[in-house]
Amino acid sequence: MADYFVGNKEYFPGIGRIKYEGPESDNPLAFKYYDPEKVVGGKKMKDQLRFAVAYWHSFCADGADPFGAATHPHPWIVDAKSPMEAAEHKMDAAFEFFTKLGTEFYAFHDRDMAPEGATPAESEKQLKVLVARAKERQQATGVKLLWGTANLFTHPRFMNGAATNPEFAVVSLAASQVKAAIDATIELGGQGYTFWGGREGYMSLLNTDLKKEKEHLARFLGLARDYARKQGFKGAFYIEPKPMEPTKHQYDYDVETVAGFLRYYGLDKDFRMNIEANHAELAGHDFAHELETAAAMGLFGSVDANRGEPRNGWDTDQFPSSYYETALAMYAVLKAGGFTTGGLNFDAKIRRNSVDPADLFEAHIGGMDTFAAGLVIAQRIIDDGKLPGFVKKRYASFDSGNGAKFDKGELTFEVLAGFGSDYGNAGLTSGKQEHLENILNRYLLGL
Repeated sequence: MADYFVGNKEYFPGIGRIKYEGPESDNPLAFKYYDPEKVVGGKKMKDQLRFAVAYWHSFCADGADPFGAATHPHPWIVDAKSPMEAAEHKMDAAFEFFTKLGTEFYAFHDRDMAPEGATPAESEKQLKVLVARAKERQQATGVKLLWGTANLFTHPRFMNGAATNPEFAVVSLAASQVKAAIDATIELGGQGYTFWGGREGYMSLLNTDLKKEKEHLARFLGLARDYARKQGFKGAFYIEPKPMEPTKHQYDYDVETVAGFLRYYGLDKDFRMNIEANHAELAGHDFAHELETAAAMGLFGSVDANRGEPRNGWDTDQFPSSYYETALAMYAVLKAGGFTTGGLNFDAKIRRNSVDPADLFEAHIGGMDTFAAGLVIAQRIIDDGKLPGFVKKRYASFDSGNGAKFDKGELTFEVLAGFGSDYGNAGLTSGKQEHLENILNRYLLGL
């Protein structure tokens, strides 16, 4: 990777390449815990964590909310004479940011990168122009595409869904957009393609044929998969679970729901999960729970790294800052074998009142440091062996004898029931939760 990239104009002047300075540093524009070359668990930190910047929040979000206008007047948009020129400037700003921050990956929606045209053909043409520009920037900097996706939720035509829309014309337009986004992802060497059903759900059952909508969603996903494979795409397909907002009920509510959907429609061999921390919270789950659940089902893939605000009850997409949460998350990721095509994509945005150019850097630095610390803590848990050892011991009755036969499916129900002949003290062994939480706190404090 070049030291850092600057196009025709430097959009973050006065900020150079972000470097690791260690936990004693007071420099807000330096990493305290993320040392990309440090080896943890047999891999360099950068290879364990595979950080990516979300194109949409970092370069498109303007600070507007339902109660107020934009507060982030992006310089790459202000001086542009056309939407395409703004898109070109935005891309230069993005690659300047990627290279100064030192992340090796990014992720994008099609409409983040290129504006919509007057027709689907014009939209695709404009996307191709920006993809060619992005390809040049990738080759010049070494930055890679983690995954691409299509925005099938912002435009009013998708107010009733995309693949699940009751109008065939909208379904076909969605297919046209996804086809172009898949082509763009392939052209840019994307390691995955993500489907986020932003409006694939319902607001009222009074006007919804739920069975038909789910069947259409499954058919749409299968057709998109087949098209991508025919074009030579070797990467992973991801589904991103989200329980609510904007619809009353999303068909991709949580990992368990998506897993059931994929298996019912025979898609589980091709699709994996892109799990977001904030979405897990909205579903009433811990982030680590969703990761562990996906891993247990063989469906773990990638992560959208952020956090929510439990008192708000909606998708706030804040940057991660809890070492406790990231330690448990990285523990789950490491137990699942680590990332392959996936990574940690910062699907997070700076706050409405964070208006300094440096704020975007500091937000990512803090998030990267938080996950780096989480990685070190998670590896400490594994190396020390106390927590995994306790879990193994807790289930030791299934390692031999009749317990092992049950575990392997070698007992009939009648035989299993026959072993239950004496109440004794069965089930009264302590789970030692407080003891284990105390041990975890010692790992968190480095003691």
